Amino acid sequence: MQFYMIYSKWVNGMEDQQFSMKEAIVFSQRMAQLSKALWKAIEKDWQQWIKPYDLNINEHHILWISYHLKGASISDVAKFGVMHVSTAFNFSKKLEERGYLIFSKKENDKRNTYIKLTDQGESVLLELMKNYQPEQHAIFKGVTPLRELYGKFPEMIEMMTVVKNIYGSDFMDIFEKSFKNIENGFQEDDSKLKELFIEDEEELA
Repeated sequence: MQFYMIYSKWVNGMEDQQFSMKEAIVFSQRMAQLSKALWKAIEKDWQQWIKPYDLNINEHHILWISYHLKGASISDVAKFGVMHVSTAFNFSKKLEERGYLIFSKKENDKRNTYIKLTDQGESVLLELMKNYQPEQHAIFKGVTPLRELYGKFPEMIEMMTVVKNIYGSDFMDIFEKSFKNIENGFQEDDSKLKELFIEDEEELA
């Protein structure tokens, strides 16, 4: 009887769907193949960007998250970096060995391990941002015609909604925070980014 009730609920749920199985598989496979193609280009762009600094993608992502969260836990890094906790921990340890991160515990939270950028780690991350050259990236080249046509880069609202529905609002909040930090905390000079508070310190010196 219990099996029948579960089966009936599943059948009725399928009948209530506003899409066909054909639509579902075409969409999911289109998304999968486009995502794979985009990731291949993004991965290559990303690796070439950070190669001069002897970093891999996970290490750079950890530095990025640490910079924007200002004292993230390993669990935070794993969540917002979309990586396993052991991956976040192991690569963070490598960054600590290079002098880019500091590990710590909090008095009121002994279970979690926290990481913080050192001055050296922050310097490397900021230098990477300043030396970013979009014209060398395949993704940027691919989107340039759209920017020329519409006068702006694609906002990807639909994709962001999908990601939010999968990973939750917290993920998107951190996602947006990191880019607002760049918009509010940096200025462009000779096509290179400069951090505002660094310039303020130099003026006060």
